[in-house]
Amino acid sequence: MIYKDFYPFYASFANPMLYRGEMELEEEFSLMKSYYPETARKIQEKVEEECDLLDYEGSRMYDEYPDRYMLYHLGKKIVDEVKQEADLETMSDSLLGDLAEVLLFHEISRRRCRRRRCRGAFYR
Repeated sequence: MIYKDFYPFYASFANPMLYRGEMELEEEFSLMKSYYPETARKIQEKVEEECDLLDYEGSRMYDEYPDRYMLYHLGKKIVDEVKQEADLETMSDSLLGDLAEVLLFHEISRRRCRRRRCRGAFYR
């Protein structure tokens, strides 16, 4: 068989634009995070730190159905740490806890989607 054009072997195996869409999503997410108010920014930083600690193979964060009790206590831990570091008496504990949980759930959801795209499936 004779081919008209020459294609190197590595060109047939990988698409260099494969992760471009994910990079664009990360850039947009970073831009939107820069618009967060100061309180939300502090909570988001703590959420990312806690998620980095939980980001390993076999983590409970990647279970098919994450434990609601564990997530609630993780959110409460984040609020307590943020309140110790900064003076956040302007918001009620209820609203601060709700904000922390929403940011935590969003970050976990984002990481789970990224892992699903990269690995093909969750570890069970």
